[in-house]
Amino acid sequence: MLTVAVLISGTGSNLRALLEAARHPDFPARIVVVGADRDAEGLAHAEEFGIPSFTVPFRAFADRESWGAELGHRLDAWSPDLIVLSGLMRLLPASLVARYTPQIINTHPAYLPEFPGAHGVRDALAAGVTQTGASVIVVDDGIDSGPILAQERVPVLPDDTENTLHERIKPVERRLLIDVVRRIATGDLALTH
Repeated sequence: MLTVAVLISGTGSNLRALLEAARHPDFPARIVVVGADRDAEGLAHAEEFGIPSFTVPFRAFADRESWGAELGHRLDAWSPDLIVLSGLMRLLPASLVARYTPQIINTHPAYLPEFPGAHGVRDALAAGVTQTGASVIVVDDGIDSGPILAQERVPVLPDDTENTLHERIKPVERRLLIDVVRRIATGDLALTH
C-alpha cells in the first residue's frame, strides 16, 4: 500500500477528491497525513476523514530553507512513499526537493510546458489560446519544469473568465491526480528525475 502525504495552501479540492478515492478499499494508496503552510481551509477535509494534519506556517520562519527544514522534519515523521503538492502555493527549497525527488508530484492548471508558474490560467487567457489543460508532474528544482506524468487538454471558450476556465480545469486535474497516484501505487507508472 502506497503511503501519501498531501501538502496544501487553500481549500483542498484536489485533496478532497484524493481522500474520497482513497477511502475505497480497492484504491492502492492511503493518505497518512496532510500538511499546510498556513491555516488552510482544506485542513477541514483531513479532519473530516480522520487523517492527521500539521501546519508549518511559512511566515514563522526567517527564510525558505528554515521553513523547508521544518517541513521535511514533519514529513519524515510519517515516512510517506509519495508527497503530493495539492495547491501548495509555496516553492519548496531546492534542498527539500533534492531530498525527496522524484517522490514529489504536483498538479498544474495548464498543459505544461505551456504557462508554468502561479498564474497558469490567467496567463493562458492573456495569451489568447484556444486550449490549455491540466498536468501532473514530478517536482524538480525549477518552476513546473519536472517530468510530465499525465496531462489533458481543456478548451478555452470565447466567454471564459479566469474563474470559469479554472473551474473547468479542476475536475480534469482531480481525475489525472487520482489516476497518477493509482498508477504509481500499482507500479504501472515509474517516477524518474
